[in-house]
Amino acid sequence: MTSYPPRDPASDRLLSPSNAALLVIDYQPTQLESLQSHPQETIIEKVISLSKIAVAYGLPIILSTVNVATGRNQPTIPRLASVLDGITSYDRTAINAWEDREFNDAVHATGRKKLLIAALWTEACLTFPTIDALAEGFDVYPVVDAVAGTSLIAHETALRRVHHLGAQPTTVVQILCELQRDWNRRATLQAFIKEMFETHAFPQY
Repeated sequence: MTSYPPRDPASDRLLSPSNAALLVIDYQPTQLESLQSHPQETIIEKVISLSKIAVAYGLPIILSTVNVATGRNQPTIPRLASVLDGITSYDRTAINAWEDREFNDAVHATGRKKLLIAALWTEACLTFPTIDALAEGFDVYPVVDAVAGTSLIAHETALRRVHHLGAQPTTVVQILCELQRDWNRRATLQAFIKEMFETHAFPQY
């Protein structure tokens, strides 16, 4: 048992609790009800797990909705909102969250250069801020099993587009393992075990 100490977050090639932030965009009833690429309940379960992971590992979380203040849309679904209780929600009218000043300022204020992004739909609310963030030098990680689109082809085409531009696709379980990195990191071990073996139902070993 000769693990190295945790790496310097500034130079770590992998995601860590000290170098990453999570963006959660538009998990609202209208968007969820219009999904066609994946089952709605699957996406809800995955984004809830992702959010629990971010909370457990102390990642800054930037939450956003669209068109709540205008009355055109409803807030973040209650099951997810309860996990993110106390997290500021930035409402906006821009389809591209990066073009909303409060959201953009909040992302930059985290000081993190590695951005995990979960947003509905893949073809719009994930793709557009991903392109802008990449152009500004951020490393962007679309969480592909926590997002969906209005059709399978729209979802897959959007992911190909952002991957081509440099985004690094990832999944909820991969993020969990990457943040934990070592079974000997006791402070987060119980959260790791709970999400890995209870939420995702993997057999323990």
